[in-house]
Amino acid sequence: MPNNRATAVIFVLIMAFTLLLPWPTFAVEDEKLDEIINGFDDKKPEASADTMQDVLEGFEDDQQDIEKSKTSDDFLEGFDDDTKEAKPELPPKLQKDEIKPSIFSLNGDVELGASCNFAHDKPEGNETDWRGLSRLRTKLDLELNARFSSSWQARISGKGAYDFVYAIKGRDEFTDDMLDNYEKELELGETYVQGSLTKSLDIKLGRQIVVWGKSDSIRVTDVLNPLDMREPGLTDIEDLRLPVAMSRFDYYIGDWSLTSIAIHEIRFNKSPEYGSDFYPGSRPPPHEDKPDSCCKNTEYAAAINGIFSGWDISFYWADFYNDAPNTQFVSTGPPPQIEWQHARLKMFGAAINAAIGNWLLKTEAAYIDGFEFFNSPGKDYSRTDVLAGIEYAGFKDTTVNIEAVNRHINAFKESLKLAPDNAQEDEFQWVFRLTRNFLNETLTLTLLASTYDTTGQDGALQRFSAEYDITDSVQITGGVVLYQSGDLARFDNIGDNDRLFLEIKYSF
Repeated sequence: MPNNRATAVIFVLIMAFTLLLPWPTFAVEDEKLDEIINGFDDKKPEASADTMQDVLEGFEDDQQDIEKSKTSDDFLEGFDDDTKEAKPELPPKLQKDEIKPSIFSLNGDVELGASCNFAHDKPEGNETDWRGLSRLRTKLDLELNARFSSSWQARISGKGAYDFVYAIKGRDEFTDDMLDNYEKELELGETYVQGSLTKSLDIKLGRQIVVWGKSDSIRVTDVLNPLDMREPGLTDIEDLRLPVAMSRFDYYIGDWSLTSIAIHEIRFNKSPEYGSDFYPGSRPPPHEDKPDSCCKNTEYAAAINGIFSGWDISFYWADFYNDAPNTQFVSTGPPPQIEWQHARLKMFGAAINAAIGNWLLKTEAAYIDGFEFFNSPGKDYSRTDVLAGIEYAGFKDTTVNIEAVNRHINAFKESLKLAPDNAQEDEFQWVFRLTRNFLNETLTLTLLASTYDTTGQDGALQRFSAEYDITDSVQITGGVVLYQSGDLARFDNIGDNDRLFLEIKYSF
């Protein structure tokens, strides 16, 4: 929409101002509370004390004087006797099964989520009509945990989902890629076994998620797990990471830990499919060449972490495939053939956290080498990413977080700006997050604004959400997401995707 940027900015300012306002409390006034409590520390009247002494009088008398009264010892008689005298003896097997807890525990959640687009215009020709309801998705997450001992445990998790919106609107209205990747889903989640080989060495094998870095909203050194980016802005990064099969070893030395990882499963981002309202462009993508999950394609990573009083530091190294594909020639034709390929990258990075009172300072930096571009064949490029962030928790029930990153392509050439690369020498992003809790932390309001370039020229999104715990098991979340189109390819033509969302989740 023409005034989308102004509307988004005004909306963000109003929400931020509202959340920072002092909200009324419903506590009893101090004077009244003191009056209520006053007297609990007062001594009882002397008469009462005398009465109590009269009541207790005789408890020190000889047993002969109170033979006719049933004493407390008489009532408690037998409680210290062997259990078999108090109740019939159970067979040994039943006694053992009754005491021994199960090593397994099953939990999960059922969720119903809906999205409603309110900014789209009526489509032209055979274009998909994205107005109104765009998601009505049910999802079941299950997690089975097993604890074999104090040092060994295992987990099996998975999810299944089905989106009714395609049947409601008519499956013929959507591309095959949309139906294959959005309508239904059945996926194995984190599934692993972990334990201690020695007092200082731990092992973890299977599908898992490894979080690197200190940022809550921006990825710099966090490169090991791909993301689900099919509906950007709806949830935070922590809920978007996809598990991959890996072998992980952790060795502990005092305040330090050393981690080595081998990633066996080659898996990439779930990007918006051709035909979706978030797909950039109007043409279908070329064939994507995905490396096989085999020994020669194994990804490797290592980390050194130190945790100290008030601060921590980490160093990272990774040899991995780029989750985002790049376009490459595979044949000069005629006609010329192109495809999407994933470059092999190497990353060296570091991250630091420091807590000072109510302030948390964070920084990350990464040097990544191996990027390939269509307009510069045969040449690899490196990129330097630097992030700085600050978090303040001094306001009551409120947290304010600001993070910013600049990604700089070294030895940049002007030809990289041309399609299909559409690369920028410097890509700047900043994220503002404001969170406030109400009603004894049962209601959480969050304002998130992610902006590319200083003013959103490259694209932006804002999300305002409310999360309310109806009970310990039932949670409802709703809000609005506003999008702003920009120069970055992934923000091309998404300015009309503004939507309302509502999710209800039952956990067990």
